[in-house]
Amino acid sequence: MRNSILTMTFVALLVANASAEEDHSIHGAKHDGVQTEAIINSIVGNTVNLSHGPIPEIGWPAMTMDLQLIEGAEVGGVEESQGALITLEKGEDGMYAIRSLKPAE
Repeated sequence: MRNSILTMTFVALLVANASAEEDHSIHGAKHDGVQTEAIINSIVGNTVNLSHGPIPEIGWPAMTMDLQLIEGAEVGGVEESQGALITLEKGEDGMYAIRSLKPAE
């Protein structure tokens, strides 16, 4: 009986820890952001078309896509066809958008 209780306690702690790690990577992105490198294909208004490698923190494969700039986003000297470091933030609607965009170093 004692072993069963210890086993159940251990499993409960593992599940709680896994949930906390998942919450940090998904919900933490809303506050801390998820950074990745990308190639900027075009910037038209508040829409950035870019190509990025896999982003495991949010479960995205490599792809080319359009992302919106968050109002007040930091955009520093990035030009089309240039590599950039982007910070993505998950909005209340569950969609990711660009919080900052700067040249890759």
